[in-house]
Amino acid sequence: MFFDDERSNRLRPEILTELVGQYLNDAERARFLGLPATTRIRARAKIISPEHLRLGEHCWIGEDAVLDASGGLNIGEHTSIGVGALVFTHSSWLANMMLENHPGSDLIERTPVTIGKGCFIGGHAVIMPGVTLGDFVTVQPNSVVAKDVPERCLVAGNPARVFQRYDEDYIKAEAERVRAENARRREITITPWGSPAGDFT
Repeated sequence: MFFDDERSNRLRPEILTELVGQYLNDAERARFLGLPATTRIRARAKIISPEHLRLGEHCWIGEDAVLDASGGLNIGEHTSIGVGALVFTHSSWLANMMLENHPGSDLIERTPVTIGKGCFIGGHAVIMPGVTLGDFVTVQPNSVVAKDVPERCLVAGNPARVFQRYDEDYIKAEAERVRAENARRREITITPWGSPAGDFT
């Protein structure tokens, strides 16, 4: 039933790791995968070639996200990767065109991706190989980022383009607004911390 070849034997530990990971909570899964202790990684998220992933502290990786680190992937601290987001560091298009799309093909191209600190990658966004996102970048859901993005920008679309640039004063004002609203909500509810959910109009 099981193949006993080099590729199968190399992939089997990854399959078993993924299976065991489904029975762990976010923090346990992160520790099991050798990620920083402050990482939260949701169920069904997948990391390809985790040995090539460099991940900062306090990162969050959503359900069904796929992080392809085979070409090298660096993610800064306090960055979130949304539900179902895809980060690619390799492409096999040339292997397909040359009819050489087989395991170990020398036509697979790998280029690293860098995602800065304090970034938010929305759900189902796609980051293409070779892209660098600066610090504090927001990628709106369902966007396809195919070129570098400077720091403190909001990008959206396919292909993604810059829609807004943030300055530090804007971010601080927004943080104050949200903290004040959450403090107001905590006075109404019994939630001792965080962001209370519900209708507070």
